[in-house]
Amino acid sequence: MNNSKVVVRLGIDSGKNSFHLWGINAPDERVLKKKVRRSALLREVATLPPCLIGMEACGGAHHWAREFSQHGHEVRLMPPQFVKGYVKGNKNDYNDAEDICEAVGRPTMRFVSVKTVEQQDVPALHRIRQAAVKGRTALVNQIRGLLGEYGVVVPKEVGALRQALPVILEASSSPLSDFLRPR
Repeated sequence: MNNSKVVVRLGIDSGKNSFHLWGINAPDERVLKKKVRRSALLREVATLPPCLIGMEACGGAHHWAREFSQHGHEVRLMPPQFVKGYVKGNKNDYNDAEDICEAVGRPTMRFVSVKTVEQQDVPALHRIRQAAVKGRTALVNQIRGLLGEYGVVVPKEVGALRQALPVILEASSSPLSDFLRPR
């Protein structure tokens, strides 16, 4: 194989549906500039000999890093704000991939550790739970506000609303119209 065409360092700018690749050889000459659809990315990277791959640490980056590592590549993720210092021209996807390729090769660059699936699971569960609690709080506050419009005041606690709501809905003396009561 001609070593002048071998990619030793690859920068990948990720997008929703397409990825831009920028690869350089040992003398730092561009040997790869390509746009790849999401469905073809793994196949494309798997065909390359093992090399250093740089990506910004953003959504999906940990997944791709794990996938690329299985094909013998060394993957390093960088916080996007650290890559900005390597911007040389106007912003476009190829320039971003080139900047990432440059940044990953710098000896002083700081990297983000690639997370395992298990390391991603725990924060994901916390975010889901936090969103559920936020949604529940919003719903409780909305119900309390609507009841307040009819002169019914319920304490802020979720438990207080859970206890009071069936009583309010079933009470014949409730100021709520039949339209708002369950049928």
